[in-house]
Amino acid sequence: MKKKSIIRIGENLQKIRKSNGYTQEMLAEKLECSTRYISDVEQNNSKPSYEVLVKFCNVFNIGLDDIFKNYLNISKDRTINYELNGYENLKTKDKNTIAHLISFFNKEINGSK
Repeated sequence: MKKKSIIRIGENLQKIRKSNGYTQEMLAEKLECSTRYISDVEQNNSKPSYEVLVKFCNVFNIGLDDIFKNYLNISKDRTINYELNGYENLKTKDKNTIAHLISFFNKEINGSK
């Protein structure tokens, strides 16, 4: 019999939470669970239920593949998704700065200045 691989998603969940500026307390309130439960899940001491995972995805506007990326055969790099997760929460000034940077780098890549 093939040995099962252990799936540990706590680190990914924590990275997503932190990149969106959420504390464990804030997330626990959104997911309607305890802070202790969030801590246990992030430390891989407890596995989240399907219901909690769906709520988590909805809070952060992500898909399950973002959580399980290390265990799926998905070839595209999704690193940028983590950096952009909190974009909607930024001030207009900061959003404009990001837009200008993207425009600048796209012009550099295309050779036009």
